[in-house]
Order: sequence, then structure tokens, then C-alpha cells
Amino acid sequence: MKGKSIVIVGGNSGIGQATARILKEQGANLFLYSKSGEGTITLDAASDFQEMPNLPEVIDGVVYCPGTINLKPFHRISIADFQKELEVNFLGAVRVLQTCMKGLKKSDQASVVLYSTVAVQTGMGFHAGISSAKGAIEGLTRSLAAEWAPAHIRVNAIAPSLTDTPLASALLSTEEKKEASNKRHPLGRIGKSEDIAESTLFLLSPQSSWMTGQILHLDGGMSSLK
Repeated sequence: MKGKSIVIVGGNSGIGQATARILKEQGANLFLYSKSGEGTITLDAASDFQEMPNLPEVIDGVVYCPGTINLKPFHRISIADFQKELEVNFLGAVRVLQTCMKGLKKSDQASVVLYSTVAVQTGMGFHAGISSAKGAIEGLTRSLAAEWAPAHIRVNAIAPSLTDTPLASALLSTEEKKEASNKRHPLGRIGKSEDIAESTLFLLSPQSSWMTGQILHLDGGMSSLK
């Protein structure tokens, strides 16, 4: 990845931060954006932005990390809640990719990595909001992979289960909650940011150069084992 220009939205915490750390170690040129702007360029993915400042002319990879965890019974999810889920998880990704498209097409072999959730494939109660928004991400992944294949732009997504990140802190606020979450996974533990970051690196790298339009189920066996 040395010398490759990689754009990471949500690059200052959790999976985005772990991915940035690995890519930096490998010599990539990083362009980091986040809502807080701490150590990154300020960008609110849920806003109706028209441009992203300081983008490189040639973009070799885009990683879109912003997400939400807002688990409620369906009857308590307002239309405004659904709209927020879509704005952050889906429409933000659309805006970023439309903004980065010109730069991606100038790369010899560009790669886009998006994030879904295990709850799209595996029905889970109280996940109607997030699974709907991430289901849109999976549709976008496959559609763009087909549309951009002639330009040699690969588009893939990772569908994790619960991962220990700041976003998931409320679900993992006690040792009892962590242990219960660990036991729900066939491999006996929840995910770590590094688990997802390493797979993101694979999807960005030449090692996955014949892979596009795929949803990588990285979930400790949650989606396929009992």
C-alpha cells in the first residue's frame, strides 16, 4: 500500500482509526475525515455537503466508516429515526462516493470498502432501523461494483457482528454485558477494531484484486453457525 492515496471517512476512532494506523505503517498517504475534526478534516457525513476539502487528484481507495447503533422496538422507531439512520449509514456514503468518483477513476486499480452489519442477513429483533439502512449499503455495493467494473474500481462491503468500538460502548458498558455478548458468538468473543481493519486492508490491497461486489461476513460465525 506504499504511496497509495486512501480516503477514510470516520478515521479518528474505532474501525476507521485502526485501519488508518495499519495503512500508515504500510506507507499509504492518508486523507482522514470525521465529524469531530479531531486530527482529521472536519466532515459531517449526515450533512448535505457538496465537496470534500483537500482530496487528492488520484484516489486509490475509499473507506466509509460512519455508522449508528440505535436499537429499538419497531413501534418506537420514528420516521425521523429511520431518516437519521439512512443519512449517516447510506446517504453519507453516497455523497462521499459521488464526490470521490472522479479521483477513483484516475487510479489504475481503485477499491471502495463500505460496512454493513450481520443483522441484514440474520434477522434480529430491534434492528429494523440499522438493518434497513445497511441493507441499502449492500445493494449499493453490488450495483456500483457492476457499474464501476469497466473503470477497474472494485466495491466490496464488510458485514461485522458486534465489535468493541466507541460506537458500541453502551452495549458493552459492563463486564456482564461483554461476557453475554461474547457467548452469543460461536467463536466465543465479539469483534475487535483490528479484526475489521485487517480485512479492510485486504479489500484495499492488490491481494483482493479479483474480488468485487462481495459482502464479507466477518462476524465470529454469527451469520452461519449455531
